Amino acid sequence: MDLEDFARRGLRAGKERGAIEEALADRVQEFKPVDRTYASAFARAVVDEALLTSGLEGDLFETTSSGVTMGEFGVGSRGTGDFFAHRQIARIIGRTTASVGVDEMDDAGAIRVGDDYVCCAVDGMHSRLSDFPFLAGFHATRATLRDVLVMGARPILLFSDIHVADDGDVAKIFEYTAGITTVGEELGVPLVSGSTLRIGGDMVLGSRMTGCVGTVGIARHLTARRELSPGDALLMTEGAGGGTIATAALYSGHPEVVERTINLQFLYACQALIESPVLERVHAMTDVTNGGLRGDAHEMARTAGCRIVIEEEAIAPLVDPVVKGMLDLLGIDPLGVSLDALLVAAPPDAVDSIAGVIRGAGVRCEEIGRVEAGPAEAVLVVNGQEEDFTPRFRESAYTPLKKVVERRKGDVAAMRARVEAAASAAIEKKRRIRARLADRRS
Repeated sequence: MDLEDFARRGLRAGKERGAIEEALADRVQEFKPVDRTYASAFARAVVDEALLTSGLEGDLFETTSSGVTMGEFGVGSRGTGDFFAHRQIARIIGRTTASVGVDEMDDAGAIRVGDDYVCCAVDGMHSRLSDFPFLAGFHATRATLRDVLVMGARPILLFSDIHVADDGDVAKIFEYTAGITTVGEELGVPLVSGSTLRIGGDMVLGSRMTGCVGTVGIARHLTARRELSPGDALLMTEGAGGGTIATAALYSGHPEVVERTINLQFLYACQALIESPVLERVHAMTDVTNGGLRGDAHEMARTAGCRIVIEEEAIAPLVDPVVKGMLDLLGIDPLGVSLDALLVAAPPDAVDSIAGVIRGAGVRCEEIGRVEAGPAEAVLVVNGQEEDFTPRFRESAYTPLKKVVERRKGDVAAMRARVEAAASAAIEKKRRIRARLADRRS
């Protein structure tokens, strides 16, 4: 529980200080075995700090509010709302010297250093795996390694971050680290640095955990999404999912399915490609994660300015049968959730050799579609007929809670306008602060 937010909400609502402090003291005693004297002193300090930092003016203290919450807009929910927010982040960053920048919405970024490219990526742990820290670390590590590998880069190091709330057990840090290094050691990629902090310091009660894992890799030949080309064939490997599927299994009463996600098949397939001369024939690669194949196909088409055509009947056999059985039982669209499958675009005459390398690593793969000249869109072929394949506002609801949240509807166009205006305000603030810094140097 965020005590600071609780206090600020009460103050904004005009509640009396005494009432806020009493309610805060109650919350403190719910979480901590302390007497009322301590809880009351704690509550007074929280309100004092909230009052001292309220009403401050100026660029360094004020935020231009969008009036749109993260949950309303689906940020982090890997649908069109999330993609829109990420494109606003790219606007704030602006043009850079990167060889592959955030504006391309690729899996990782890259910058040229001599004859090589240095690639990096960072992935947050799945928020619902807070009570399963080993799984959280394992799957976040797989995710970040995937993002660098699909750029055609060989990972050389890992770094991590973990934040645990004040009442969380210290063992969570160790379990999370064990999950990271289980994957890293199997791939020969060391964990070299990181950060460990509490969520909100003293202000947040509970045991919630969050964190991320990042990686750096070196490449000679980039396989960025922009290299997608009309005429390319699309190959996809078998996928059993990662953090998303593990979460769906845990919170839907199918814990036995989690075991299917404990594999490194994707990473082995990418390693085999990177170590093979056939990598030079690969135009682009990505992992099927962000909003499932719906989301990734749409974003790839948009980045490359091409039309992507996917054959539905070719995809079903590539979803792990145990995972697919659970998804079918729960009514979850397998095309709208992260499957952690590898998607490869290459000229048709390179398909057999690329597939041979992947299968040689013990990983199934099949041709599932093609790239055409035309509008930047993705379509799905079902029984010979093309159907719309655009991503939804949020990824497929894969837990009972997400199914409830999915029912909430808002004015998407109005929300987008407000979010875009807030991003523009941040750009202007950056300009003002940079001007002040320049004045100080002159």
